[in-house]
Amino acid sequence: MSHPRVRLDEVIHSPVRFSVVAALASADTIEFRVLRDLVEVSDSVLSKQISTLEDSGYVAVSKFRVGRRTRTSLTLTSAGRKAFDEHVRALRDIADGVALPSPTDDRGAD
Repeated sequence: MSHPRVRLDEVIHSPVRFSVVAALASADTIEFRVLRDLVEVSDSVLSKQISTLEDSGYVAVSKFRVGRRTRTSLTLTSAGRKAFDEHVRALRDIADGVALPSPTDDRGAD
């Protein structure tokens, strides 16, 4: 039996990336500036984390125009949603002690 930590996704595990993916999991699309304010990071920090998530195929980035300005919107891909769900499941298993033997388990007995 493997400890649930082996199922943690190293890309998502970073606190900022986890926050980004969690926010995107709760919405269809979020604009960059809204997401930046939600996760409380600077533009440059968010841009770097989005690049990592996009390179992993977890986030789709699209640009659109509003008047003379270009806006960026972000969407969690199906691969990103699956990775997030599995990561959260592993965290819950760790928190719930799933990997711990029960007191009546005789493993390790003489």
